[in-house]
Amino acid sequence: MTAVLSPATPLVHSLARGATELPLIEQTLGAFFDAMVARQPEHEVLVSLHQQRRYTYRALQAEVHRLASALLGLGLEPGDRVGIWSHNNAEWLLTQLATAQVGLVLVNINPAYRTSEVEYALNKVGCKALVTMARFKTSHYLGMLRELAPEWAHGQPGQLEAQQLPHLHSVIWIDEPGQGADEPGLLRFSELLARGDAADPRVAEVGARLQPSDPINIQFTSGTTGFPKGATLTHRNILNNGFFVGECMQLTAADRLCVPVPLYHCFGMVMGNLACLTHGSTIVYPNDGFDPLAVLQAVQDERCTALHGVPTMFIAELDHPRFAEFDLSTLRTGIMAGSPCPTAVMERVVRDMHLTQITIAYGMTETSPVSCQSSTATPLDKRVSTVGQVQPHLEIQIVDPDTGAVVPVGERGEFCTRGYSVMHGYWDDPHKTREAIDAEGWMHTGDLATMDAEGYVNIVGRIKDMVIRGGENIYPREIEEFLYRMPAVQDVQVVGVPDEKYGEELCAWVVVKPGQQLTEDAIRAFCKGQIAHYKVPRYIRFVEGFPMTVTGKIQKFRIRDEMKSQLGLAETPTA
Repeated sequence: MTAVLSPATPLVHSLARGATELPLIEQTLGAFFDAMVARQPEHEVLVSLHQQRRYTYRALQAEVHRLASALLGLGLEPGDRVGIWSHNNAEWLLTQLATAQVGLVLVNINPAYRTSEVEYALNKVGCKALVTMARFKTSHYLGMLRELAPEWAHGQPGQLEAQQLPHLHSVIWIDEPGQGADEPGLLRFSELLARGDAADPRVAEVGARLQPSDPINIQFTSGTTGFPKGATLTHRNILNNGFFVGECMQLTAADRLCVPVPLYHCFGMVMGNLACLTHGSTIVYPNDGFDPLAVLQAVQDERCTALHGVPTMFIAELDHPRFAEFDLSTLRTGIMAGSPCPTAVMERVVRDMHLTQITIAYGMTETSPVSCQSSTATPLDKRVSTVGQVQPHLEIQIVDPDTGAVVPVGERGEFCTRGYSVMHGYWDDPHKTREAIDAEGWMHTGDLATMDAEGYVNIVGRIKDMVIRGGENIYPREIEEFLYRMPAVQDVQVVGVPDEKYGEELCAWVVVKPGQQLTEDAIRAFCKGQIAHYKVPRYIRFVEGFPMTVTGKIQKFRIRDEMKSQLGLAETPTA
């Protein structure tokens, strides 16, 4: 365990460096996983409850190698991009590990994306293959893909051609035994897996040529320009971050981590999957999507020792009418992250869910993701009022946004971090990469923070105008750009307003073109099926104009304040 200790002498300036006692892992994910399998082949690694599947480390490795062989059989080569558009399941983890084994770059696509968003994501990074769910609740993923690529109806698997998706040649849909009719032009996941050979020598040959610094993962993070950027992460980035996150929780092979958070985020993929795989622990998926009852049942039945979640998930579990029926006494630790945690919620989680050693983590996709985390030994008052201290092998500083100078302890400034966790860059966007990472290697987060004399960090606001709704990062500019497409919209501004359940909700102020008419229902109908549900503004107001400075700059904080007053909303006290 590499607990981050308080500095021997109180800090004067807001600059801190993490511990370095444990060395960084200088292996690829595939090599590290194979070594862990050799250490404990018969230990249980994955329980996917909704699929009624269990895997030992050895059994998972065989499936991973088989899938890696099959992906090579599709003609994919190291560096090629493979998208995954799915909620949580065993196939997600198999794809994550198989792509890593042979140097393919896994591209995480949010299951809430709709046609225009998935088209952009697939084309931005040039995905040659896509693994996707067939459908989930009201989302028909194959239907959306066929809407974009009707040519596939007459295509051959592995040789797909479509005008709107010119790079994508293979689509693999995740099937369950006996599920559904065949899909013309598309491959079943089970069929692809059957094509592979777990002993294929090409897998080891390709793996031996890979380097820890090779890109392995792309995650989309929306930008203020309205177009998502592909944060590109390496083996070294995410393998080490998963390891040190697990160290903060003191994970061992005896731990069983319940992962209800989505795998398409770093929270599930790195802080869940990789935290476990780097410690020989067991991963438990309670369901494909979040269901508080399924989480409670999973923790009890699988005797989970750890549980992840964003605050809204923990609230849903605590407030479930059947909460008292479940034995959660095996719980010890986990991570609460994604958005600020109300102090009262943290106190209930510790008291009522037995999570006495739960930790708080802070970071961003571009930093793999965690830069700061509390440890199991962090005093409760620090856990409910800060995001912890700097992670090992990283540096953090709080700087004046205007001058770049490190501010004294206690003063607010922009949070910056440097070290192994900083991304490879934004995919095919050197300009945006240079804007985010300065010449000295510091990643500028856009978050406003303070640091105390012991090195504990508190996030106090955002320079960027990002909104965090239930753990989802939303950039208003993206929604504004989308709403500008409506013929009747002359101008629009989107802000976040406080919300008791989700932390924040979206509010749009809309100026309608002269002589045109527009309703709230028409705006919501325009959004439906085109952008993710969580990006659709909850509050819509029609206005004549926006509050501005004398130089014509729109004052979003005044829009936010006006809506808080109109709606009677108050800021929720947060940790």
